Amino acid sequence: MTGNTPQTTGAAPPSVAEVTSRLKAVMDPELGDNIVDLGMAAVASISAEGVVAIAMKLTIKGCPLRVQIKKDIESRLESHPGVTKVTIDWGEMTADERTAVMTRARWNAREQAPDTQIPLNTRILAIASGKGGVGKSSVTVNLAAALASVGNTVGVLDADIWGFSIPRMLGISDRLEARRIEGIEKPRMIPNERVVGEGLLKVVSTGMLVEDESTALMWRGLMLTKAVEQFLNDVHWGELDYLLIDMPPGTGDVQMGLARMLPRTDLIIVTTPSVSAQKVAIRAADMARRSFLRVAGVIENMSAFTCEHGESYPLFGAGGGQALADEIGAALLGQVPIEAAVANGGDIGEPIVLTSTGPAAQAFLAIAANIMNTTIPVTEMGGCTARDPEAVQVAISKRN
Repeated sequence: MTGNTPQTTGAAPPSVAEVTSRLKAVMDPELGDNIVDLGMAAVASISAEGVVAIAMKLTIKGCPLRVQIKKDIESRLESHPGVTKVTIDWGEMTADERTAVMTRARWNAREQAPDTQIPLNTRILAIASGKGGVGKSSVTVNLAAALASVGNTVGVLDADIWGFSIPRMLGISDRLEARRIEGIEKPRMIPNERVVGEGLLKVVSTGMLVEDESTALMWRGLMLTKAVEQFLNDVHWGELDYLLIDMPPGTGDVQMGLARMLPRTDLIIVTTPSVSAQKVAIRAADMARRSFLRVAGVIENMSAFTCEHGESYPLFGAGGGQALADEIGAALLGQVPIEAAVANGGDIGEPIVLTSTGPAAQAFLAIAANIMNTTIPVTEMGGCTARDPEAVQVAISKRN
């Protein structure tokens, strides 16, 4: 029935409502919704001979799902006795239309996300990087300590399953234990805690499950995702103001699993000033875009080194953090200078924000204050926006 000549069926052609209803059964498997509600498909015309013309807009011209979507449309419509032929006019969405699609897709992901033990009012920040060696874990522990020091209850989830270092860097060596919680049927793991200033840190890591820090975890992709899932579902986190997640470097199984389980997560990308690090870090932003996560901002770590005489030396280059922020349309949350005390603090389990008033400590405290007090704007990346619809509505109401 999809050839050049319509076939006569004798049945009455379908109505627009009937065709639209059948199109709603065609799903975009990547975006998790039907092509009508996503604004991708509409009925262009229905002739008296039963020829149905569909106007179909893809997010990009070269969408690899085009063949599959075409087959699904034809099979759904051709099963109607009054349809003699199906034609599809292919087009490409505008930037605004793509924005609307991604907004709806992220909302769907939020609504369909599995339940976890993370309270709904907790702000979740995943500290990510394109590659290792940029000081992502140092950033995580110092931001967590800075947020807790002013009275917040901060969870720290060490999702770098293979390269766990958070327990040592926070000076917590106790193993995780399961206990029975009143009102909960099965035992739950309890995070290890550390009082920091006026607040509290609650920490979970695979480093608290092994015998010692030198033990190698030889786990493959599925086990990594399951470990993160267990930390979100089987840990009794209790009340949290913030949850900081120290992500493994790159864009693999853990990142994709987290996007599925906690779609309300905001991403903070850590990079160094060098252009090469910036080019790698942009992959983390691309992962966020594809997973409908919002990028809350960029932190440039290992910025210029200032000697005791006041001279500043950009040992790892300059401008990478701002360049990355500009390229992905995010805010540069801050620049952390090179200080030996940052590494030393991690080695002895005392984050520098708790022991120093130097430039690096002040930078971390300023970034934490920025996170707490600044409304992070909607982040647009490459014409495709991953937005929080609730935040958008709040912003619009304030503007009006």
